[in-house]
Amino acid sequence: MKMPFAGAIDCDLHPTAPTVAQLLPYLDEYWRDHITNRAIDRMSFAMTSYPPNAPISTRKDWRPVKDGPDDLDRLRAQLLDAFGLRFGIANVLHGSVALFNDDMAAALCRAVNDWLKTEWLDREPRLRGSILVTPQDPVQAVKEIERLAQDRRFVQVMLPAMGERLLGRRELFPVYEAAEHYGLVIGVHAGSTYRYAPTIVGWPSYQFEDYVAQAQAFANQTISLVSEGVFRRFPALKMVMLESGVSWLPVTMWRTDKTWRGARTEVPWVDRWPSDIIRDHLRFSIAPFDAPDASAVVQTLDHIGTDAVLLFSTDYPHWQFESDEVLPDGLPESALTKILIENALATYPRLAQAPADAISRTAKEAVR
Repeated sequence: MKMPFAGAIDCDLHPTAPTVAQLLPYLDEYWRDHITNRAIDRMSFAMTSYPPNAPISTRKDWRPVKDGPDDLDRLRAQLLDAFGLRFGIANVLHGSVALFNDDMAAALCRAVNDWLKTEWLDREPRLRGSILVTPQDPVQAVKEIERLAQDRRFVQVMLPAMGERLLGRRELFPVYEAAEHYGLVIGVHAGSTYRYAPTIVGWPSYQFEDYVAQAQAFANQTISLVSEGVFRRFPALKMVMLESGVSWLPVTMWRTDKTWRGARTEVPWVDRWPSDIIRDHLRFSIAPFDAPDASAVVQTLDHIGTDAVLLFSTDYPHWQFESDEVLPDGLPESALTKILIENALATYPRLAQAPADAISRTAKEAVR
């Protein structure tokens, strides 16, 4: 399905991740010397969840070309203008989150955030940003949230779906407290720090297996967030599952409800149906919408029980759809405005507070 009108909000797009060499100007003198003296600046830091040469990593027509436009100009032409977007939330996937050296990881995350602010947000008013933090070090993660919280262009905090711990664990509560306090969303993105095998029975042989296993990780995280009482403790907090798919969600909701009926004395703080908590606090990007056809899309929405949990995304520049078919067939016409615009504004407080004229004249003309 093509974009029906202008003004949509893309909740998951990806600037080309910076190399360590590109981040050097955003590091202090100590870390510049440390990284260059150890030749760390020669490493790519590409996340192996999206290996650069894998076919799904970048759509063919969205790959950069030699002597072509720079990354931001390509994003404007191929995405922001082409689909007439009002906002796009830029999520940088960077390998710094997987480092075992917590201090170096925090320094590189700071550099990534400052690079995003300078090279992308300052140059394009339609872009909003996500704060990259080190999930293994909640103390430094909170410091980074506090450092950037005054910049209203940052709208969420990024965590990987597969880290060292389940996201409901209380060690992460300070991160959630800071996010709730500053009106930030927690974005949980597909990917791993690879401290543990991505499947419960060990390491797979192929990236294909890893990619499929992401859905299981999102289901595990959903159950953890509910059962540990995260949303009872932080009632204003929203979490967005990015590139999670949606086909696993109805089964997870049903099974969690069913089990809670018999085991709820163990978790007395879960004082209502888990599926209701999920509908209230979790949101899911629609790229990829992993239903095989239009009838399955309708059935999946019916089983979820609401269209309020879905957020529009393109996953640019990854290969989640062909040509201009940016929406899955089967989405009801009555839900399009909610999915494309209203759900994002209800989820991200900082988007709702932004000027209504953020969509540029160029973007408006692109969809006429």
